[in-house]
Amino acid sequence: MVRTFSLPLTALLLLACAGHNGAGSTATGAAATAAPAGAPMSQQEREVAVQQLEDSKQAFLASIKGLSEAQLRFKPAPDRWSIAEVGEHIVVAEERLYGMITEKLVRTPTPPEMLAQVQRDDSRITTAVADRSHKVQAPEMLKPTGRFPTGAAVIAAFEQARGKSLAYAQSTQDDLRGHAAPHPLLKALDGYQWLLLLSSHCARHTAQIEEVKSSPNFPRS
Repeated sequence: MVRTFSLPLTALLLLACAGHNGAGSTATGAAATAAPAGAPMSQQEREVAVQQLEDSKQAFLASIKGLSEAQLRFKPAPDRWSIAEVGEHIVVAEERLYGMITEKLVRTPTPPEMLAQVQRDDSRITTAVADRSHKVQAPEMLKPTGRFPTGAAVIAAFEQARGKSLAYAQSTQDDLRGHAAPHPLLKALDGYQWLLLLSSHCARHTAQIEEVKSSPNFPRS
């Protein structure tokens, strides 16, 4: 019987945000060659992770900066999130996932059976999460509750959270490939793949922001 690898609920914080189409295709950017278990990230892996974090950071900031409070608070429908709410969700998810990776995942031994279940196709992370044709409700812990009073506060919180993620990706010597945890939609992911989810999750919801901005009733100013 396969032993279950258990982490607190925060370890599964992206379960309701990630789209999933069941297929693996080529991700944006070069695919990293997996470092062996027991070793830190390879240079190629590190470069890919950092580049994706930088690219998704710049895309998110470009999508939200300069918007008026009316634009930030506009909802396309009563049951849809505003841009401010999407931004809040991105920030909270970033903070919780970063904490899960650095404080729980890499500090908890992973059963060999769990590592054996990891698919070494990192590109499927980007492909699956970017698929916005599949929508699932976000878990309560990640739903927006008005944590940030202004758009500027959202941006400041995001830059602080992403700064930590980037610093970790640039310098960590943790054995990310040697640790894994289950994702309900993407199945077993190793630590490096969880790190890639930070960028993919941000990119997914940046696309959601653009969807809000394309609404016919979106305020022009």
